[in-house]
Amino acid sequence: MSLFRNIVLAAVIAGLLSGLMLTVMQSFATVPLIVQAETFEGAGAEAGHSHDAAAPADHHDDAEAWMPADGAERFLYTAAANMLAGIGFALLLVTAAEALGGLKDWRGGLMFGLAGFLAFSLAPGLGLPPELPGMPAAELGARQLWWVATAGCTAIALGLLAYTRTPVLAVVAVVLLVLPHILGAPHPASHETAVPAELHARFVAAVLATSLVFWALLGAVSGLVRTRLRGGEEVYSAGTAEPVR
Repeated sequence: MSLFRNIVLAAVIAGLLSGLMLTVMQSFATVPLIVQAETFEGAGAEAGHSHDAAAPADHHDDAEAWMPADGAERFLYTAAANMLAGIGFALLLVTAAEALGGLKDWRGGLMFGLAGFLAFSLAPGLGLPPELPGMPAAELGARQLWWVATAGCTAIALGLLAYTRTPVLAVVAVVLLVLPHILGAPHPASHETAVPAELHARFVAAVLATSLVFWALLGAVSGLVRTRLRGGEEVYSAGTAEPVR
């Protein structure tokens, strides 16, 4: 059980630290842009109602869904969500690393973290850039399916490029990298929005930058903690009572 326990412990520590760091970065880099975009969202909604005077009033639109209040409450809820996501991603990272030989030091963890950024942030973001409030989007299920397929293809391709030396598998890896983008991500029928393009460009850059730091920290801390815990780890071979070191 020590192997499983140490993997989980490394993931929890890395996920908590990287999730908290991501929340701090978001509070300065992305949250102000989201708040700014919400002003255009309201303006767009008011314009839509003014152009549709003949439509009956729907008072249910006035009922807003619950959301945390600005300030400490929003920060705490965001931190909790980011840390939970960080733990989940760290579990994937450390488990994949163990299957491929394990993390030897923080540098190895950093490399896995950068691979995670490519697979889960950069590659899907090329087809589905991060969206601000008030921006049109395609159907949620189609976007989720494309995102999962793109992340999976990219992760497999990176693994083939890093751990195989066969030319045929290298070609397969390249095909997996480009295939989701050749097929294309789902997009809405119209891209018309009141949100300025410059604001969206700044938001995309901020999201990718904070995500890069998040994944780099997640991988480096996972590698560092996993290496420290490996020192006293004992794995018992099947059918024996003697530990194999």
